[in-house]
Amino acid sequence: MDYTIRYGLEFNPFLKNSKEIFVSTDESKEVLFRLDYLAKTKGFGLLTGSPGRGKATAIRKWVQTLNNSQYKVVYTCFSTFSPNDFYRNLATELGAQAHYRKPDNFRVIQEELTRLSVEKRKTPVIIIDEANYISSAILNDFKLLFNFEMDSRDRAVVLLSGLPSLNATLRLSVHEPFRQRIIMNYELPAFTKEEGRSYVLDKLQRAGATRAIFEDAALEAILNASDGTPRIINNLCNSCLLIGDSRKSDMITAEIVMQAINNNEI
Repeated sequence: MDYTIRYGLEFNPFLKNSKEIFVSTDESKEVLFRLDYLAKTKGFGLLTGSPGRGKATAIRKWVQTLNNSQYKVVYTCFSTFSPNDFYRNLATELGAQAHYRKPDNFRVIQEELTRLSVEKRKTPVIIIDEANYISSAILNDFKLLFNFEMDSRDRAVVLLSGLPSLNATLRLSVHEPFRQRIIMNYELPAFTKEEGRSYVLDKLQRAGATRAIFEDAALEAILNASDGTPRIINNLCNSCLLIGDSRKSDMITAEIVMQAINNNEI
């Protein structure tokens, strides 16, 4: 018997490569509101959070809401690249011809941003993931790279996403000119117990569950062990389903959760 059949599920909602289920919470509504504000206002935005807090999930959900006729989304996670390699990659992702020299890449990036904004009437949305690894040289360049009409106009949305250490980096005096240009700065908190419980139950229901699968004590143990981090909740719930199936248990108990916690070394 397939473990999803045992629990009456159409698919496993806790697997990364399964059908993604976005669970709406007060915090997810807040972050989407702030990202929408950034899209409308243009300029620099910052989204931070500890690993597994759901930054990428929130960004994917936001991108899905953007009208393709009004926005061109560019995603890059090459924050560890050298400055010129970073600009070459950004130029390529924008659809421009990358060059060898940094000044040439600066020029083609700005030209492409202007073409998209003025000629195509599209707002470029540049998402830089793992931005906590980005070099100071690139951060220092940003205020020049995205400077249009003597710094009187923003032609693009630039969203930096990364760990909370990015905020500490930007508080350094050398980055003060760039930090002052950030118009949206939000840090994703951990789930509360109530949000975590709703997160699990909503995922199960939307995966086809018609009955209780986790005992109350089991769910409480998962929430305690995960410290409100969605990725850890997903990992534990997935492990619990596999362990429960191997034991031919139709209900996930606290004992099964403890084995899952030990297996995941949490």
